[in-house]
Amino acid sequence: MTRRAVVVGGAGAVGRLFTERLLEAGTEVTVVDPAETPVSGTARRLRGDITDPGAEFTAALGRADLVVLAVPEPVALAALPGLAGALAPGAVLADTLSVKQAVTRAVREHAPGVQAVGLNPMFAPALGFAGRPVAAVVVHHGPGVTALLELIGQWGATVVRVDAAEHDRLAAASQALTHAAVLGFGLALAGTGVSAADLRPVAPPPATTLLALLARIASGTPEVYWDVQHANAEAGAARKALAEAVHRVADTVEHGTEADFAALLGEVRAYLGDDLAHHRDTCARLFAQP
Repeated sequence: MTRRAVVVGGAGAVGRLFTERLLEAGTEVTVVDPAETPVSGTARRLRGDITDPGAEFTAALGRADLVVLAVPEPVALAALPGLAGALAPGAVLADTLSVKQAVTRAVREHAPGVQAVGLNPMFAPALGFAGRPVAAVVVHHGPGVTALLELIGQWGATVVRVDAAEHDRLAAASQALTHAAVLGFGLALAGTGVSAADLRPVAPPPATTLLALLARIASGTPEVYWDVQHANAEAGAARKALAEAVHRVADTVEHGTEADFAALLGEVRAYLGDDLAHHRDTCARLFAQP
């Protein structure tokens, strides 16, 4: 059991998510954040900077069984060179970055003897862990890492283990590409001159679903979505593939035939393969909602 944890960046959405679940598990949690935002529950609040920790912050790190870095990538990378020496023997270091290759290299370089795992909750923190996937990149294995992943499973999440390169490739496809497609849809709509107010009463289920996704992203924190697009080196290729695919559809419709268009649908069916029925049925359940 994790007795003491330090959640760095615990005032943010992801940090709060981990803080709340750890408190529920009976862990004594110290939240460290430069912001003055209130912390969850009975968590102890400590104002500090992980890149330049003072004596009180360093002491808290030395007592912790688990340190969670719920901070932006530049902050995590700047903190790692001095962090390993402050951790207690047997402590677990976990990051929640949305991109894993750079931080994994830094942990291997600066904290070779520290149990470490990269975690990426693949959902908005407000949704909670239950029934949601959490990607896990185990950097340095050990009993503490195993216990942490088991605890996340007990919270109802599905832990999906991948290596750092595979994580970033999958994140580019599932997050960067998806967000770019939804943003592109919104910008294209704005360019048509059709207002959202006029569209809403007549929008069929696919358009309603995309509008809902667009509104969710537009209501979110720009930093989060910027990080997904900018920090992942694999994201550029995903956006390029999206742009090329849109041009291909347009070219087929404008210069091809109905048979050519049917061939595009055939390519998509072949890509989905055995998962086609699962995703089709998921869509049917979504669209069944009034």
